[in-house]
Amino acid sequence: MIDKIKILMIDDHPMIIEGYQNTLLFTKKENQELEIDIANNCDDAITLINESIKKQILYNVLFVDISLPPSTDGLMNSGEDLAVYIRKNLPEAKVVILTMFNESFRIHNILKTIDPEGFLIKSDLTSSELASAFQKVLSNPPFYSGTVNNHIRKSITSDIVIDDKNRKILHLLSQGIKTKNLATHLDISLSAVEKRKKQLRIIFEVDDGQDETLLNKARKKGFI
Repeated sequence: MIDKIKILMIDDHPMIIEGYQNTLLFTKKENQELEIDIANNCDDAITLINESIKKQILYNVLFVDISLPPSTDGLMNSGEDLAVYIRKNLPEAKVVILTMFNESFRIHNILKTIDPEGFLIKSDLTSSELASAFQKVLSNPPFYSGTVNNHIRKSITSDIVIDDKNRKILHLLSQGIKTKNLATHLDISLSAVEKRKKQLRIIFEVDDGQDETLLNKARKKGFI
C-alpha cells in the first residue's frame, strides 16, 4: 500500500531546499510517495497552505526555516510566526523547525510556542540526520538534534527556575543591550527591569553586581 505524503519546504535559500528535497527523495521508504512543494518566503508559504486547506488536500509535514524575511503585510516577522500560523490552521500537520540559531533562549522559546515534531539546528545537520528525522517525525515524534537535546537536558537537570521575561533579560543582555534600553524591549518599567535583574543576581549567586558575571553563570547553567 502506497503512503502518500504531502510536504511543504519553506526556506529562503533555494540550494538548501534542493538539498533537503534530494535527501528525502533518495532516502524515502519503498512504500512512500512524496509530493513536495516549495516556498521561499512567508507569503508564498501562506498562499500554498491556504490553497491546500481550500482544496482539502492538506500538508502532512512542513519544514520551516526560522530565518525567513517578514511577510509583506507585516503580520509575520519570521518563520517562528509562520509556524504558529501553521499550528493554528493545520493542527494535524507535523512541523519540523530548521534554524541556525542555537542560543538557549531561542531554543526554549521555539519549544514552548511551537512544540515542533522535529527541531533541527542546521550546524548539527547531515543528510543522514535529516532522513532519520523525517522518518521519526512521521512514525514516532519528536526528533530533536543534538544541540536541542543538550539544551533540554541542561534545563531539566538545572535546579534554577526562571520565567520567560527573566530569560529574555538574560538573552538581551548577552546581545549587548544596555539595562536602560531593556524596558523598551520588554514593555515594562525600568524599575521592574532592575528588580528582575536583582532577582537574577540572587538566583545565580552573583556577588559583584556585574552583568558579565551574571551572564557567565547563566551561560554555564545553559540559560543563554
